[in-house]
Amino acid sequence: MTRIGVVGAGRVGAVLAAALREAGHEIVAVAGESHASRTRIDTLLPGVRVAKPTAVSRACDLLLLTVPDDMLSNVVTMLAASGAIREGQYVVHTSGKHGLSVLQPAADVGAHVLAMHPAMTFTGTDLDLTRLDGCVYGVTAEPETEHLAVRLVTDLRGRVVRVEEDRRALYHAGLAHGANHLVTLVAQAMDLLRASGADDPAATLRPLLTAALDNALEYGSAALTGPIVRGDVETVRAHLRDIAANRPATLESYVAMARATANQAVVDGRLLPIRAAKLVGILNDALVEVEA
Repeated sequence: MTRIGVVGAGRVGAVLAAALREAGHEIVAVAGESHASRTRIDTLLPGVRVAKPTAVSRACDLLLLTVPDDMLSNVVTMLAASGAIREGQYVVHTSGKHGLSVLQPAADVGAHVLAMHPAMTFTGTDLDLTRLDGCVYGVTAEPETEHLAVRLVTDLRGRVVRVEEDRRALYHAGLAHGANHLVTLVAQAMDLLRASGADDPAATLRPLLTAALDNALEYGSAALTGPIVRGDVETVRAHLRDIAANRPATLESYVAMARATANQAVVDGRLLPIRAAKLVGILNDALVEVEA
C-alpha cells in the first residue's frame, strides 16, 4: 500500500485516485478548490481530507499531479521551492504532452519522477472506473521508477506503453487528434442530420460510426469508403452546396477532412491523381465562394 496525495481533483485526478483507492492504496489528501472538484471529491473520494497543495505534498509518499498541462510547471516549481517535495518522494504527473523535464524541480531536491498519461477520455464520474480496464498509459520513466510505473498501471488494470521524452507531444497529438477532433466531427455530423430532418441523429449514426471506427482501427486507411474514394465529384459538389446553405460553419472542417481523405486515397492508389485534383479544386472553390 502506498500513501498517495493528489493535487488536482479534475476529471482525471479524482477518477484515478478512486481507482487506486479501490486497489488498496491510501489516498491521504487531495487538493481541489472549485465547486466541481469538491463535488468529485465528495462523490468519488468520500472521507478523504481536502487540503492545500503544499499540505497534500507533505502528507504523502507518492504525489500525483493531475493539473492542466499549462499549470504543471508552475505547480511543480512552487511545491519544490516551498519544501513540500522531499528527497525520496515519488512525484508522478498524468500530462500527455509533458515528460520528465517538467518535473526537474522535484528531481533537483531528490524526488523520483514519473510521467504516466492515461489514453482515455474522462467524465469525472464513477462511469469512468470500469472504462479503465485495459486502458493504455503512456509512460516516460527513469530506470529507478520503471517498477513503480508497472505497479501503478497494473493496479489500475491497464497496460504500459513507453514513450520517449522527445516524443511526448507527438504521442499526445495523436490522441487529441483522434479523440477530441472525433467529438467535434460527430457533433457536426449529427447537426447536419438534424438539419436534414432526422429526428434521432445519434441513432442514425451509431451503427455506421461504430463499424467505421472498428474497421479503421483494424485496417487503417484501407477502411475508407464513400464519395471521395470513389471520385464522385458531383456528389461532393452537392454536399458542399447544401452544407454552405444550411450549416456554413461546418464547411471548413468538411473541406479539410475531404482534402486529407483525397490525398490518402491517392497515396493508397485508390483514387487517380487527376480525379483527386478535380475534387480538391471544387473543395477549394467552395471555401472561396463562402468567403466571398
